[in-house]
Amino acid sequence: MVRQAAIRYTAAFLKTQTLPAMKPDTSNAYGTVSRFFHWIMAAGFLLMLFTAVAWTLNEDYFSLIDLHKSVGFVLLVLLLLRLLWALGNLSRRPQGNLLVKLGHGALYVLMAAVPLTAMLRQHGSARGGLKVFGVEIMNGAPEKIEWMTRLGNEWHAPLAWALFVLAAGHILMAVVHQLKGEKILNRMLGRD
Repeated sequence: MVRQAAIRYTAAFLKTQTLPAMKPDTSNAYGTVSRFFHWIMAAGFLLMLFTAVAWTLNEDYFSLIDLHKSVGFVLLVLLLLRLLWALGNLSRRPQGNLLVKLGHGALYVLMAAVPLTAMLRQHGSARGGLKVFGVEIMNGAPEKIEWMTRLGNEWHAPLAWALFVLAAGHILMAVVHQLKGEKILNRMLGRD
C-alpha cells in the first residue's frame, strides 16, 4: 500500500516536471549534443592528464593504468561519434576562420592519434588484450611485434602532451576572444 502510494506520488510529480529542450546546432551556438560531446570529452581528457601526471610524479599511481586505458578507448569512441555528428551538422554549426579550423583539425587528429598509438602498442606488446572496464575488446598479439611496440612507445606520450598543450591553447584563445567581446565561450555554454 505504501509502495503503491509512493509510485502514484512519483508519477504525479514527474508529470509536472519538464526536461530542457534539446537544442540543435546553429550558426551562433552549439546545440545540446555537440555540447555534451565537448564537455564529456573535456572531462575525460582531464582525467587522462591527471592519471599521466600522477604516475609520472609517483610510480605508485601506475595502478591507474587500467582506468587510463578504459577512458582512453571510450574517448576514441566518443570522438568517432562526435565527428559523425559534426559532419552531419556542418552547415548549421558556428563557423570559424582558417586558423580556427586548422586548430580544431589538429585537436581532432591528436584526439585520434593518441589512443590509436596506445592501442597499437598494447596489441604489439604481447602482454594481453585491451580491457575496457574489465571487458576485453581487443586481443593482444601472441608474440611481440617490435615495430608496433616501438611506434607506441615513441609516439603515445609525446602526442598526448602535444594534445594537452594544444587544448590549453584552445582554452586560452576562447577566453581571449570572450574578453574581446566575441562571445566565443557562449557558443559552447549554450547561450545564444
